[in-house]
Amino acid sequence: MNNKILGNLGENIASEYLKNSGYKIIKKNFKCKIGEIDIIAKYKNTIYFIEVKTRTSTKYGVPAESVNFYKQTKIIKVAQFYLSQNPIFDNLPIGFDVIEIYINKYNYEFVKINHIKDAFTLWF
Repeated sequence: MNNKILGNLGENIASEYLKNSGYKIIKKNFKCKIGEIDIIAKYKNTIYFIEVKTRTSTKYGVPAESVNFYKQTKIIKVAQFYLSQNPIFDNLPIGFDVIEIYINKYNYEFVKINHIKDAFTLWF
């Protein structure tokens, strides 16, 4: 299974998890010239920009470790662009979450999910 297929599988699992947890999915795979956000969702009165990381092992660290300062900066810039294009969300608080999805590397079945709420914040 290549990384694109694995990533799509993880994003689908994360979307179902979020729906079952009461989130409303606003947009999946929002892309612009700056970059991409995996999932944009609303929960209660907050808009969340969610990065999904799917792995079959922790050999090179846990998935959230790959959401480094550079990646966080890019996600924040894409979120700011999205909000500038969607003024209906102007007065709502925002959050940045990371969802780790663990998949069995032998049969590609879902193993575990870890939702890291407010994994990072808007700092500029």
